[in-house]
Amino acid sequence: MDIGITEKDRKKIAEGLSRFLADTYTLYLKTHFFHWNVTGPQFRTLHLMFEEQYNELWLAVDLVAERIRSLDVYAPGTYKDFAKLTSIKETDGVPNAQDMIRELVAGHETVVRTARSIFPVVEKASDEASADLLTQRLQLHEKTAWMLRSLLEK
Repeated sequence: MDIGITEKDRKKIAEGLSRFLADTYTLYLKTHFFHWNVTGPQFRTLHLMFEEQYNELWLAVDLVAERIRSLDVYAPGTYKDFAKLTSIKETDGVPNAQDMIRELVAGHETVVRTARSIFPVVEKASDEASADLLTQRLQLHEKTAWMLRSLLEK
């Protein structure tokens, strides 16, 4: 394979993208779980918002996994793999709606930090395609975290 990125750099980038994929997938699962189980006076608003968010995350995991494959590295895809790679904490029980929002804010912020941590190796390797993907995802996660945080204001 000769795409102008060394094998060593492709593997390093794929390692970072695998962590990013695991965080994205874990956040997808958490958001879907909250969609199913949210209750309270904001039920309809949150139920619909969480649905929009988990659908977007579902599409994103495919983009990230396919970028890993484009680098000629196999993408992780099992719960066991994701559990080892993710930085997002599992939820115990079913939190109330406000705590769901707080957990999702924390999840989106975690995904943002993971994305930012990959940039040095991506930039060093001149991997514009991965940089573009990460930039787009950063914008979306930062915006989603802002929107969720706004629901917590009194």
